[in-house]
Amino acid sequence: MLEVLDLVYPFHGRWLVQNSPADRVPSHGTAAFASSYAIDFVPVDADGRSARVRFSTLVRSEPPDRFPGFGREVLAPVSGLVVAVGDGEPDHLAHRGLPSLAYALTQGRRAAAGWPALAGNHVLIRSGPGPVVALCHLQQCSVRVAPGNQVRAGQTIARCGNSGNSTEPHLHLQAFTGPRPEEAVAVPVTFHGAAPRNGQVVESGG
Repeated sequence: MLEVLDLVYPFHGRWLVQNSPADRVPSHGTAAFASSYAIDFVPVDADGRSARVRFSTLVRSEPPDRFPGFGREVLAPVSGLVVAVGDGEPDHLAHRGLPSLAYALTQGRRAAAGWPALAGNHVLIRSGPGPVVALCHLQQCSVRVAPGNQVRAGQTIARCGNSGNSTEPHLHLQAFTGPRPEEAVAVPVTFHGAAPRNGQVVESGG
């Protein structure tokens, strides 16, 4: 049985939990790319909203900088060695309402292109001799670390973006047993010893 990897929250402020493995496994509806225990965090404002809803939201895609969490700092959730980064993917439009349905129809194409196409900009951190933690959908050109760097838990490593397979700015986190998610086994994670549930707003100081 895989040992649970305990992490610190990879952010400051208020974030909404979505697609949590505390509610179902596999959390994202698939075990592909070692994603069974992946979790999503959506940055929200004081009212718990990721962005103000307008009529146009229902029918048109939106620039990612309309979301207050776009560009919010992302922190290392564990101390360890950076083993891979991706930083060059553009932040695409965000999709809510009807545009999100159209965007979902193109997900198969991104999955066929492999894990990097789904992850977008990302940082992979190996926790000592243990699992690798992936932080995905980061803002283009925001990554502050490089392969071979040692990082400490709580260190700023990038910013929240909307790259890869993402409908709005958020942070996707998963852990797995090796540096290649195509070949690795998913690892369960907790945060400060607990597993947040879907719909929960978690807050981290700083």
